[in-house]
Amino acid sequence: MITVIAPAGTGAVDVIITTAGGASNPEFYYYIPAPILVSLSDTAGPVAGGNTITLKGYNLSTATSVDFGGNTVTPTIMNDGEILVTVPAGAFAGPVNVTVTTAGGTTAPIHYMYVDVPTITSLSPTSGSTVGGNTVTIFGTNLSTTTSVTFNGVLADFGVINSTTIAVITPAGSAGAVDVVVTTAGGSATAIGGFTYVVGPGI
Repeated sequence: MITVIAPAGTGAVDVIITTAGGASNPEFYYYIPAPILVSLSDTAGPVAGGNTITLKGYNLSTATSVDFGGNTVTPTIMNDGEILVTVPAGAFAGPVNVTVTTAGGTTAPIHYMYVDVPTITSLSPTSGSTVGGNTVTIFGTNLSTTTSVTFNGVLADFGVINSTTIAVITPAGSAGAVDVVVTTAGGSATAIGGFTYVVGPGI
């Protein structure tokens, strides 16, 4: 047995050992190009992990692991340019580097953000017209990555003010108290019976 350090190269090559007794038969060796990570289908998710995301790039078909800030998972390889992973739990909320390791090396990192579960602390006002169109401010925590707001399951238009405040235009609804659900990259928060629809202009 001998150990050698492979020189730089590309593609398929023959490996031949030459000794005082002559040259060996050639053995096949293939140089694998370095991987490149281009994008993540989602750049943020819950601290608890468990969400599946797609990683796109080049030369990913020999991927053996994906690292999220020191937590390593095994990917599912779709093709040379795409792999799937289930995101592991994070140690804390905040950004981490994501890298992919293949037989050809390790990619440069891309940032991924772990996000805490949101909360809803209050709504103002807490009632409005059944015809909708009222502006409601929702206060809470970890709201900056809000992806949807629903009133009794009906999607509402919204705008993120900051991590503790979002402004919502209520959709039409039936008279009575309804649940308000805010969904973010970190999960969902529900204000049970948090808004009441009333007949008329509301308050």
